Formats: sequence, structure tokens, C-alpha cells
Amino acid sequence: MEIWAAGRLEVRITASDVGKRVSVRRLDEPRGTGEKFTDTVGVLTSWDNGVLLITRKDGETVRIAESALVAGKVVPAAPARRRGPAATYPELARVAARAWQPVESERLGEWELRAAAGFTRRANSVLPLGDPGLPLDAALETVRRWYGERGLPAYVQTATGGEGTQETLCAELERRGWTREVTAELWTGALAPVADRAEGGSGEPSGVVLSRTADEAWLARYQRKGVSEVALRVLAAGPSVWFASVPGAAAGQPPAAIGRCVVDGRWASFAAVEVDPVRRRQGLASTVLAALARQALDEGASAAWLQVETDNAAARALYAGLGFAAHHTYHHYREPGPAAGTGPSAPGLS
Repeated sequence: MEIWAAGRLEVRITASDVGKRVSVRRLDEPRGTGEKFTDTVGVLTSWDNGVLLITRKDGETVRIAESALVAGKVVPAAPARRRGPAATYPELARVAARAWQPVESERLGEWELRAAAGFTRRANSVLPLGDPGLPLDAALETVRRWYGERGLPAYVQTATGGEGTQETLCAELERRGWTREVTAELWTGALAPVADRAEGGSGEPSGVVLSRTADEAWLARYQRKGVSEVALRVLAAGPSVWFASVPGAAAGQPPAAIGRCVVDGRWASFAAVEVDPVRRRQGLASTVLAALARQALDEGASAAWLQVETDNAAARALYAGLGFAAHHTYHHYREPGPAAGTGPSAPGLS
């Protein structure tokens, strides 16, 4: 990456640029002969006591000694997107929240506190969009008390790497000892190419059954076992919810594949796409997505989003092949104190 014009290195950032996206070059520790440099791009989240903290788009925090800087400048707030529907992080965060609703919520200024008896972190975490109406320490204490009253650890859901994301809040949470437990990505894409996987683009994909409810067969394939009444309420909530299933090979068997879609204005969300392990690599995931996409198109949607784990290579390859691309990275920060493993259930995406 070449970031300096005409070969001239200058440090053109100061502590007053905290909160801005910057590109810096630092001198590494000498190794053998010659100087070695490292470039870092991200949001400058702190510059204190001679140390810079820069949060990269994946949420990783890089510490850089001021004395090691050889160049630095402010760069545009977000890189230009080459494909996919245009959207800010706040828009997508609100759409995602409507697609996975808690059973209880309360406002703290512009923050939303959400709870669902521990079923998934997304439904049991704070969505901090805007000003909580209190200084941060007081707001976090209110958050901890609210979740403690419900027997739950406090989580804050944040995002990095996109327009309007929360690198500064992530850094403030880390300074206060909050622990990042889960990181995944939200991807976006056009809806029509997904629907075109349906038998060459015409008609419903064969074998897919769509329903407004998650019946016992659908739940038998769903990866979260022992689904409670609270979980069923979360799954069923949303502006326009659809469940898809491909019947199993024999009567009485769980579906070969399932999926869930929520249609919300121009957006359709895809989630819970699961395939019988012995039936993988047969195109069933694409078939389920195509059926849900055609239904969403019929309801007026044109764009889609989904969440994918950074280490799920098979899912990432599938979604990339359908035209999806990463929009931002999201994280769940857990309050200091409670032991790991006592929080909301979270096999797979949470």
C-alpha cells in the first residue's frame, strides 16, 4: 500500500484527530539489516501518554508508540463500496434488530436494552445507536444493573469497519475491561441474483416449502436444541417472517435443509440456513435461499443482508458466489466479572 505522495513522509495527524479514520506508517523494531515499516489503516481511538490506539475494520486494536511514527494522515471516513446496495451501519443495525427481536426492551436515551431470557446475544445485548443521555460510565452502570436484575450478564453490541460504526465506543469498552467475546460480519447483496438460482430464474425452487411458522419439523433441523417458548417468540417476530424447508428423504425425518427470512421494506434478511450434514454440497442451501429470495422480491424487497462467521469458509464461499460482500464487522462485548460460559446461548451465529 503506497500512501505517501512523491515519496515524502510526514506525520500530519495529532491527538485532535481522535475519532477520525487515519493511515499511518511506523518503524518496526530493527531485524537484521535495513529498516522495516508497517502501515495501519483504521480509526484513531486514542492518543495518550505517547501511545496511539488505532482500531482496524475487523475490530483489532493496534498500539503504536508515537516515537515510532514516520508518517500519518487523515483519510476518507470509509472506503468506496464496489458492489452491493448502499447502506450505512445505523440503517442496517436497525433493520437487523427488527429481524431478531427481544421479548423485552427498554430505552436508555438512544440506546436500546434488549432481553430474551438468554436466547442469543443479539436478543440479550444493548444496541447503542446514538447518545445514552448519560456519561458513558453511568450508562454502563445502568446497563449492568438492568441485566443483573434479569439474571443475565451485560453485553453491548458494537460494529467496526463501515460508515457510522463505533470504533471509539469499542476502545472505551476495552479500556473499562469489557471483553470482546464474539465477532462476525454482516454481508449485503442484491436480492435478484439469489432468486435467479431458482431453476434458471423462473418458478419456485422444487421441493421447498414456505411457511409463516416454524413447525416441529423445521425446529428438528434447527441447530439450537431444546428451543424454549421465548426462543419461538424471537424466531417468529419481525415485519414479515418466512420459514423454508426442504423435506427429508423419508417421512418422519427432519428436513434436509431449512432457512429463515424476514422481509422489511427494501431489505430481506437470511438466517438459520442449515443443511443435513449428509446432504451438503448438493446445492440445497442455494435452493432454500432462492425460494426465500423470490418471496421477498414478491413483497417488494430488492436488497439482502446476512451474518456470517469469519471462520466459516464454506458459507463465505457460498455467499460470495451469490454476490454478497462484507459491509461491516460486529462484536459483542461482555461486562467485566462474570465467568465465561454463563451467558446467552450462542452456538453458531449469535
